Amino acid sequence: MTKEAISFTYYIVSTPGKVFEAITKPDLARRYWGHENVSDWKPGSSWEHIRANDERSVELVGKVVEISAPTRLVITWANASQASDPASYSRVTFEVEEYEAMVRLTVTHD
Repeated sequence: MTKEAISFTYYIVSTPGKVFEAITKPDLARRYWGHENVSDWKPGSSWEHIRANDERSVELVGKVVEISAPTRLVITWANASQASDPASYSRVTFEVEEYEAMVRLTVTHD
């Protein structure tokens, strides 16, 4: 079975630094997405996607593969219930670029 890439592009009136922080800073991610991405954001470190509600459940887990703030973040990604299965992991790449008077955020999941 081959895995295909899924890519989404968003245009946001902001700066690359602010968009990158909205992905990597738990308090900002909570405001925009209703969850927190928690890590020390160093290559090889783990990260967790934690639902920002009373239960604070860990929904997704992975490792930081590459980080070049504020333009690129690559992580592995798996459902927390499947974390022990190496085959369940995929990769997500966040590319943040200035585009005219805004930011182009491209998220590729493969």
